[in-house]
Amino acid sequence: MPRHAMTELHVAGHFGEWMQGRIGPDGPVALITLPCAALDVSLWHRPAPQGLRLHAVGLSAQEARHFLATLGLRLRGVVGMRARSKLGFGTGVSSARLVALARLAGWQGTPHDLARACVAFEGASDPLAFDAPSRLLWASRLGVRLAELPALPRYEILGGFLGGPTWTDPQDQAFPDIADLIAPWMQARNLRDVAMLASESAARCQAMRGPAGDPTPGLARDLGALGWLRAHTGAARGLIFAPGTVPRGAHDALRAAGLRALVRFRGGER
Repeated sequence: MPRHAMTELHVAGHFGEWMQGRIGPDGPVALITLPCAALDVSLWHRPAPQGLRLHAVGLSAQEARHFLATLGLRLRGVVGMRARSKLGFGTGVSSARLVALARLAGWQGTPHDLARACVAFEGASDPLAFDAPSRLLWASRLGVRLAELPALPRYEILGGFLGGPTWTDPQDQAFPDIADLIAPWMQARNLRDVAMLASESAARCQAMRGPAGDPTPGLARDLGALGWLRAHTGAARGLIFAPGTVPRGAHDALRAAGLRALVRFRGGER
């Protein structure tokens, strides 16, 4: 590489979770994430012979050096970082920035080892180091894959952000039990089944953790969505549609209800 060549890379974030909760009343907190490439973290790196200068999202150069050292890595030069969302909004910025730093520094290990390093550094991690993160039932406080999940039907999400940031507390165990939703998820035949389960997880979270008066369930009903979902810690809120069925005027309805920075994206494999 030429001495002053610049490297750029991107790591996708997520938009809340399809589900999150305890797996049994005394079990671990686990989740099924909703990947969103539109909410990525981008890094640029210009190498230099000494030192690290970092322009990052809530991360100092000293913290970056410490995290990389736990992986046996080091990085020199100037690094710029940009996130398309804010920390604490439930979009995986915190995890994505660490995964991006490790890859920028030459990480060649397994995604499991990288995820566990993120957990050791921050106390929790989304499974964004994996190629197909929504195919995992993920214990986010442990960095452990609890189960492999089937591919999702094709879907379209329209959502936005409600309220301010909420920081993940690794010691927070106050999540509803969703153990009874896992087997139905494994057996879900279509997007309607998936949306029903996501809505149930979101509703349980809202009942336990708030906020009161969240307009998202009502928007789902009024706009004919198959269901709704949320960041179980964070501001992201979304409506679940079959691709191409988002009704005219839906964006205006979300804005009128107080959601901002609207996001619309598609995914799924079958």
